[in-house]
Amino acid sequence: MKQSPATPLPAPKERRRLREDRSLTQADVATRLGVSRATVRSWETGRSAPRGRKREAYARLLTAGPAHTQAEVNARQEEITPELVGAGTGAGTRTGTAREARSADRGERAAGGRKRSARAGELLAEDGDSGLTEPSLTPAQAFDALYAFCAPALVRQAYLLTGRRELARESVERAFQQAWYRWPEVAVDRDPAGWVRATAYEYALSPWHRLRPRYRHPEAPPAGAADRALLDVLLELPPVYRRTLLLYDGVGLGLPETAAETEASTPAAANRVLHAREAVAARLPELASPEDLHWRLAELASAERLRAAKPRTVRWYGERRAQQWTRAAIAFTVLLIAVTALTLDTAPDHYEAPLSPPETIHGLPPRAAPGPLSAAELRLRARLRSQEVSGPERMVPEIR
Repeated sequence: MKQSPATPLPAPKERRRLREDRSLTQADVATRLGVSRATVRSWETGRSAPRGRKREAYARLLTAGPAHTQAEVNARQEEITPELVGAGTGAGTRTGTAREARSADRGERAAGGRKRSARAGELLAEDGDSGLTEPSLTPAQAFDALYAFCAPALVRQAYLLTGRRELARESVERAFQQAWYRWPEVAVDRDPAGWVRATAYEYALSPWHRLRPRYRHPEAPPAGAADRALLDVLLELPPVYRRTLLLYDGVGLGLPETAAETEASTPAAANRVLHAREAVAARLPELASPEDLHWRLAELASAERLRAAKPRTVRWYGERRAQQWTRAAIAFTVLLIAVTALTLDTAPDHYEAPLSPPETIHGLPPRAAPGPLSAAELRLRARLRSQEVSGPERMVPEIR
């Protein structure tokens, strides 16, 4: 019995592009096909492929014409939030969508803002899962999956924290290198994305960067005047206020989660958010609403073309740095052993009594130095010099 040929499917990257062209989210595709969102994510990353009727329905959904329903349009408008908290798409389409949404009624925008915040939390949790519990993935594949889902958003978040593009990329790469070095611990963590995010934030906000020559001078500001103004306000905030505001109003974490990640109490985190909002509203009154601030943070993050390195490159540099530190530790240990051996070889092996301190001797006449000759001594010396040099006469014995 011959089996019918499987329905052809586009490449994994093409599947995602076709879904986005139809203004569909992964949740929409999962609802239509009756599968989980993690399954759709696996299809788009190439880790798995649908079979049977699911494959046929998935192929029809991707190859169908663009959707025009109001629900799908609204879902597409919400895609600006993943620019800040998860995997995103092109910046130009989302920026235009954000501008259209800002021109809508304020009440609808407030309701949409709450919905986008919930969507941000879901996407962040989706990034944190990243299929790490699948037993078929090797550690390198699980790390690459976590990096692919979290790195683009973390680079944009680090840029909002520092205002420096190179430092943002370096912070994310260092965080993932440390995650790869401690992968057995990170892989079983309840929130791997949060672990990496906290590490990247700590590195990005380190005060020691100001001592590095490459970071002594400011980088070029964003092109838009509104973006420059918002970034200047953010950079004027204290680092802890900036981090709390980004986590709560940018990423969309809850207040307890924000307090836990910033190592503060919940009332302290709430006060930081309020003070940061007041500082932003004082300079930019149009961002007094938290929903408007949320949208503007997402727009500012998506306006910059920030690209993260390849996961294989990050893993390679992380392993190389770990090897260098290991070799340095071994060399230091060998040097310490050699110095210790030399010290043991040259150190005295018995007790030597110290010399007694000198003492002054009394009762001896002082040593007199020769003084000038007197007149009699001078005459005697002259007479002796005038005589023969042969000396006194020799005594000759007489024979009797």
